[in-house]
Amino acid sequence: MEMATVTKCDVSGCSYNSDSLCHALAITIGDESNPMCDTFCEASMKGGDQSSMAGVGACKVACCSHNTSLECDCSEIHVGHKGQEADCLNFEAQ
Repeated sequence: MEMATVTKCDVSGCSYNSDSLCHALAITIGDESNPMCDTFCEASMKGGDQSSMAGVGACKVACCSHNTSLECDCSEIHVGHKGQEADCLNFEAQ
């Protein structure tokens, strides 16, 4: 299995976001039932590696149809706003 990549992030307030791309080395998605981006960080300094795009290091959302042994089996994901949270917009309940 290859790591899913974050091909777009619309959460401009995150310190890892630059030009709608996530530059964390890897992100973690959710808890057992909520597909929020656990790596979201709102700070004055920018973070991550600007020369790389983030992957999904872990997905803890057990009820997502894309979750295989806590790994995301999508080839790519999109992170965006769902209410006040930064969420994985590829989430699909089983």
